[in-house]
Amino acid sequence: MRDLYITNTLSRQKELFKPINPGLVGLYVCGPTVYGDAHLGHARPAITYDVFVKLLRAIGYKVRYVRNITDVGHLEHDADEGEDKIAKKARLEQLEPMEVVQEYTERYHAAMRELNVAPPSIEPRASGHIIEQMAVVRKILDAGYAYESNGSIYFDVEKYNKDHKYGILSGRNLEDTLEGTRNLDGQSDKRAPFDFALWKKASPEHIMHWPSEWSEGFPGWHLECSAMSEKYLGKEFDIHGGGMDLMFPHHECEIAQNTASRGTSGVHYWMHNNMITINGKKMGKSLGNYITLFDLFSGNNNVLSQAYSPMTIRFFILQAHYRSTLDFSNEALQAAEKGLAKMLQAAKDLKSLQAKGQKNEEVAQIYEKCYEALCDDLNTPIALSHIFDAVRIINSVKGGQMQICADDLAILNKIFDEILFGILGIKDEAASEGKSAAVIDGLMKMVLAERAEAKASKNWAKSDEIRDKLSALGITVKDGKDGAEWSI
Repeated sequence: MRDLYITNTLSRQKELFKPINPGLVGLYVCGPTVYGDAHLGHARPAITYDVFVKLLRAIGYKVRYVRNITDVGHLEHDADEGEDKIAKKARLEQLEPMEVVQEYTERYHAAMRELNVAPPSIEPRASGHIIEQMAVVRKILDAGYAYESNGSIYFDVEKYNKDHKYGILSGRNLEDTLEGTRNLDGQSDKRAPFDFALWKKASPEHIMHWPSEWSEGFPGWHLECSAMSEKYLGKEFDIHGGGMDLMFPHHECEIAQNTASRGTSGVHYWMHNNMITINGKKMGKSLGNYITLFDLFSGNNNVLSQAYSPMTIRFFILQAHYRSTLDFSNEALQAAEKGLAKMLQAAKDLKSLQAKGQKNEEVAQIYEKCYEALCDDLNTPIALSHIFDAVRIINSVKGGQMQICADDLAILNKIFDEILFGILGIKDEAASEGKSAAVIDGLMKMVLAERAEAKASKNWAKSDEIRDKLSALGITVKDGKDGAEWSI
C-alpha cells in the first residue's frame, strides 16, 4: 500500500491518509442539482473524484463511493427562502417535478459517460430519504440545538457555537457569518439571521411537501447530505468531497448538524476542488458565458470557436491541480487537444516498438514518479508531465535515436494502460468508435444471415419481421443480387 497525502480542508494542511477501516474507504461527494443540463462546472468535481477513486483502488483500497443527487422539495441553495428550482422549472413548463428530475438526471448520466466518469457505488436521491432527514431533525431538537417556529424548525447556530465552534471548516466566526447573511422576507420566524432551516412549513404554492410531526413541509438543503452520508457510510467516515463553493455554508452546516445529532462531526478528511472560470470570469447565464457539456461536445455555443471532444475536456481539467482555479478559454482547450493527441499517438506507436538495447533507468523512474505525484494530493498535472517524458522516450525510439529493452517496453505499457488509461481515465475515442462500429457490423452480419436463411427456406413472415424490426430501429435493409445491404 502506497502512502497517500491529502490536503485536509479542516486542518488546512497536507496529511497522510489513515482510513478508519483499511478494508473499506468511505467517500461521500456532493453531486449535482438536476434542474438543467450538466455544465462545465459539473465536470470538474465529477472528474476529480473519479480519478481519486480510481487511484484509491489502484493502490489497494476498497472504496464505497457515495455521490448524491439533489432533486426535489428543498429550499434554494443560498437561502432559507425561495422556490425550489426544480419545482419552478416544472411549474413554468407544466411538468411534474419528477419529470424534470428524471430528464436531467438521465442527461447528467449521459454527459458523465461521455467524460468516462464511472458511476458511484451508491447514488441516493434527496427525495428518497425524507424519513431519514426527519429523524435527524428530531435528534437535533432533542439535543437542544434547534427550535420550532410556526411549523418550521431552525438550527440554533448561536447556542451551538457556545458549546462547539461554528465555522471550523471555513474559518469564519459568527460575526463574519452575520455580515454575510442577507435580510430576506419571511425570516421573522428565525431567532437570528444566521440560523438555517432544518424543516420548512410549506406555503400553499410549494409543490413538493411531506407530512411531519411539525407541519406539512420539506427539509432544508443542508440536511440531505448529513442524513444520506450517515445511512450509507456510518456516523463517522473517511472523506467528504465537493466544490469549494460548498464549503460555506453547506459543509459548515453539515458539520454542525452531524455534531448536534451524532455527537461527532462525522468526517475525518475534507477535500474541496476549486472552480472553473471562463476568460477570468465566473460562469453564469446572466454573463452570457454559460456553457453546458453538450454545448462543448457539439460546439453549439457563441463562446466556443469549435467543438471539443469529451476526452479533451477531461484532459484539460487534469492539467490543473484540483485545488487551483482553472480558467477556460478556446486557446487553452485547443492546447489541451494537441497535448492529448500527442499522448494518444505515442500510445499507438508504443505497440509497434521492437525490444532491443540496454535497460534505461529513466523509464522505471517515470512510472514511480507518476504514482508519487498522484499520491501527493492528487497532483494530476505533475503526473501528466511525467507521462510526457514517456512520450519523449517513445518518440526517440521510434525515430531511431534510442533503443529500448523488453522490460522497459513493459513498464511503458504500464504507464499508459495503468495510469493514463486507468487512473486518469483517458480513452482513445477514435479507437473506441472504431471498435463499436466493428461490433455493430458483426451483429448486423449475423442478423442478415438469419434473414437470408429465412428467405432461402421461404419463411417470408420471419424475413419481413426481421426487416421491419430493423426499420423500427432506423436501419434500412436493401436486397440486391449479391445479398442484402444495410444503412442507418
